[in-house]
Amino acid sequence: MNGAAATTIREGDVVAAVDLGSNSFHLLVARYELGSLQIIDRMREMVRLAAGLNADGSLEPGRRGIALECLARFGQRLRGIPASHVRAMATNTVRRLAEPRGFLMPAELALGHVIEVAPGREEARLIYLGVAHAFPKLRGRRLVVDIGGGSTEFIIGQGLDALETESLQMGCVVSTKHLFPDGKITRKRWHNARTEIAVELRQFAPSYRARGWSEAIGSSGTIKALGGVSQAMGSGDWVVTRESLTKISDAIIAAGHVDAVKLPDLSEQRRPVIAGGTVILDAIFDVLELERMRISDSALREGLLWDMIGRAEQRDPRERAVASWSQRYGVDLAQAARVEATSTRMSAQVRSAWNLDEASEDSLRFAARLHEIGFAVAHSQHHLHAAYLVEQGDLPGFSAQEQHILAFLLHFQRRVPAAALARLQMLPDRLQQPALAIGVLLRLAVLLHRARSDETIPDIALRPGNRSLRLAVDDAWLDARPLTRADLLRERRSLASIEFKLVLAAT
Repeated sequence: MNGAAATTIREGDVVAAVDLGSNSFHLLVARYELGSLQIIDRMREMVRLAAGLNADGSLEPGRRGIALECLARFGQRLRGIPASHVRAMATNTVRRLAEPRGFLMPAELALGHVIEVAPGREEARLIYLGVAHAFPKLRGRRLVVDIGGGSTEFIIGQGLDALETESLQMGCVVSTKHLFPDGKITRKRWHNARTEIAVELRQFAPSYRARGWSEAIGSSGTIKALGGVSQAMGSGDWVVTRESLTKISDAIIAAGHVDAVKLPDLSEQRRPVIAGGTVILDAIFDVLELERMRISDSALREGLLWDMIGRAEQRDPRERAVASWSQRYGVDLAQAARVEATSTRMSAQVRSAWNLDEASEDSLRFAARLHEIGFAVAHSQHHLHAAYLVEQGDLPGFSAQEQHILAFLLHFQRRVPAAALARLQMLPDRLQQPALAIGVLLRLAVLLHRARSDETIPDIALRPGNRSLRLAVDDAWLDARPLTRADLLRERRSLASIEFKLVLAAT
């Protein structure tokens, strides 16, 4: 299984996205033609992964089995599509697993492709990208709300750019389970549930209302289902209005129990979780003062495809995020460029032997650009500060794994911290070896440019092995730089402590 970064996407190429949602799993296959996506296949299965999430962060074996069987079916459909043209992303429920590797490893095996895990705000950005492409002619800012099975995302954007993103731990599956645990629905319970949700919304509602929007758009299963119910109740266009939402809420309350809910045009699969989704939207309309919400057919999976196309066409949001952080934390851009250039030259020599793919080399480039952001906090332990900033911050375009690798690289850039190695062990097995390999390259590049000067580093010949690297550099050049020689000898001892052999040789 290869990384998800697409080197090129040409006219007529087939691309695919897999969305491992907390309620449903979706597969979307499309052909890229004339700058647009022509959908050629869709698959959706109601897995309800969130319903199997236990309080201790474990996943019920039965629900896990349902998920893996679904992914195996998706995997068969994906056969023949290049790995570089497929992106699979897991969302809220997998984010909340105590041991996500225990699920992701068999899930990737069943699907046959790498599965990324989206941080909440990155999920929101991708949702917005999918919705924005579905409404290209809308002018001004728009509010996008996506109620999933385990979380709800809120985005204010303009054009194709998300300006504000929020992700809250509430979704149709989780909220139905939490707010109506025995299935009983009364008006008092509904009122209390809406109040509880409103408290969460008020954390960001004032700033959102201050930003403003000209149109509100809802996406994904719950809101699409409520749009269908509203239309069946006579609202006309495929929208949800305050009036139609009140009618739906009253009908659910009158049913008295989750299992007794009967609404026109509501599927049997959607019925068990519609109460939680509806009370969320009820609170959203109230707190954000909405009167009307249009419905979008596009959401995360379409956003994944457009993001993949953007990366292939050199419109990578990660580049913008790294540039923004470099500016925010006052990075010495000249020094970052030196470290990036040297680490990139070294990675080209070891790429084949160490099986470094494009995703690994992207991580190395981004780490080189950001390796000094910790100086903005303090020089002492700057590598630790840098890792913390990256792991806890919002980096648009980065998956959770990509962000975690970046944090490891920044932490590992000096000394051999036990906490950095613990970070490495948290990665899926397939990512640990390449992460350690590029970590060694970053360390060497930082060491070689300790003088922070523009002098040219002579050609360095690398011979990689299994947890070893032979480094040959001009002996006369090293003789004139005793500090660099001492640093390399110290680095040899440091790497030996993790059973990595660095051999220094003269050319």
